[in-house]
Amino acid sequence: MMNTRRMLVVDDEESILFALSDFFSMRGFTVDCAREVEEASECLRANDYCVVIADLRLTGIYGAEGLELVSYIRGRSTTTRVLLLTAYGSRDIQEEAHRRGADAFLQKPQPLSKVANVVDSMLAR
Repeated sequence: MMNTRRMLVVDDEESILFALSDFFSMRGFTVDCAREVEEASECLRANDYCVVIADLRLTGIYGAEGLELVSYIRGRSTTTRVLLLTAYGSRDIQEEAHRRGADAFLQKPQPLSKVANVVDSMLAR
């Protein structure tokens, strides 16, 4: 049975993990956090998530591990909603994210209320 309010946040920045975890916990989500792809993969194997919020870059300036994560999630679940966050987005990256199955793509930084609106609209679909 899927926990309808379980979320995974994947980001290499502790401050972002803390902010998103704190914010969405107050909105009734059970929030797990991961700092890199391997840790996220372990969480995804162990739990069902309604939403995954992932950073595009988890290992430095040229990384795009978030795209790998989107593909991994889609291979396991068609119902998990995926929001990709990045400070380094481009149209090409955004198109690739959608091709791989991301439900939404946001440029960082965003106010938490905006992230929440996107999550709410993804879950309403």
